[in-house]
Amino acid sequence: MHNNGRITRAEYKKRKIKKKIIWYTVFIISLIVFVICILKIFLWNQDNKDIDKITKEINTEKITKEIPSETAENINPPENKKDDYWDYIKMDMLSVDFNELKKKNNDTVGFIKVNGTNVNYPIVQSNDNKYYLKHAFDKTANSAGWVFADYRNNMVDFDKNTVIYGHSRSNQTVFGSLKKVLNKSWYSNKDNHIIKLSTPTENSLWQIVSIYTIQPESYYITTKFSNTQFQTFIKTIKERSQINFSGTINENDKILTLSTCEDTAGTRRLVIHAKLIKLDKR
Repeated sequence: MHNNGRITRAEYKKRKIKKKIIWYTVFIISLIVFVICILKIFLWNQDNKDIDKITKEINTEKITKEIPSETAENINPPENKKDDYWDYIKMDMLSVDFNELKKKNNDTVGFIKVNGTNVNYPIVQSNDNKYYLKHAFDKTANSAGWVFADYRNNMVDFDKNTVIYGHSRSNQTVFGSLKKVLNKSWYSNKDNHIIKLSTPTENSLWQIVSIYTIQPESYYITTKFSNTQFQTFIKTIKERSQINFSGTINENDKILTLSTCEDTAGTRRLVIHAKLIKLDKR
């Protein structure tokens, strides 16, 4: 029997119930997503606060100090006496009380300071490159991670390329403040073009020679080379630089590489290369 396109009361009720179910389902899913997002934001901020707390505790204990570098060895000096190298080797070096740091974390292998940024952290090293992506200096689980050396590197006798990693956090903890190096106000100040690194066996100065952003790759974090490979490597990283640094590189140099994310999505890397210019055995 036809109803001329009209729906029955029973069909109307079914449709109404179906619409309510769909609406409630969308509402519940949206609510769950909202709660998860709020929880992630809370945990993200909490992890940042925990890193801040750990960092402040380290800094208040006065574990680091600046010391003169007159007696340290100049490494691979250039013939050009006008090279900025000759100004940088006059800078004070960083000296660190590693006994205190190792009491807090026996994975401590160094301490790094990058002029003009907030980077002023102990460096740790594990048996892989995953652990300190999600653990803080005190080894508690933390999405901010910590500053850590590539597990392949020898931090007692630097390799041809020593690689240090750290997350780029939005509150500028860990390696978050390294984004400053792309600002003209940072790179126009030559006093910023130096990295101070201390290990339990030596203090060192490193002159920045290249900065660039790039898609994630394994090339710039290569740690071992043949002579020919290293010559190609230093030529490549110098040509990649988005900033024209005065420092030259040759096959006798040792390179320090800092790697972090340029963006929050982690789709690009910010890379800083520096060469060893001064070394003082402890």
